[in-house]
Amino acid sequence: MLINRSEQDEFDALVVRVDFSDDTAWTEVVGLLDIPWGDGEFDSSNQFVDDPAFIGAGPDDVLAAVQGENKPAVVFLADAETMRGEHPLLAVSTLTREDAEDEDDYEEEMSYGREFRLVPEAVSEMHTNLEIANMDFTDFARSASTDAQRVHRGFC
Repeated sequence: MLINRSEQDEFDALVVRVDFSDDTAWTEVVGLLDIPWGDGEFDSSNQFVDDPAFIGAGPDDVLAAVQGENKPAVVFLADAETMRGEHPLLAVSTLTREDAEDEDDYEEEMSYGREFRLVPEAVSEMHTNLEIANMDFTDFARSASTDAQRVHRGFC
């Protein structure tokens, strides 16, 4: 299964559902992802992949499926943990060693790991800031690392 990004706007956050155990929770997650961010200043824009072909897919499976010209800097997975509590999604960097300027750049960008959790309300904030190169993946991963539950809750 492939995820085509060619016809998507670069500001559409890519959210891939990989857990289908709770449709009510998924509906809640989608609703939270659609809330404008930055004190309501900015609309949220998402590309949802809600396809049972991705049941149980891990980060590497999803990254391998992303195709097209508009490869996002980050992909968000809605897994089993997302379907509980405050619905934290798994943010996964798409940066590879080949994409980085050099080894030091890659190591710095991955200094807090390739993935972390964030609340749905922070997804558009993160994705947009990465797309306009206002912030780096590290900024958000660092924020998550300082939280008691290791979840980024937003800067706004």
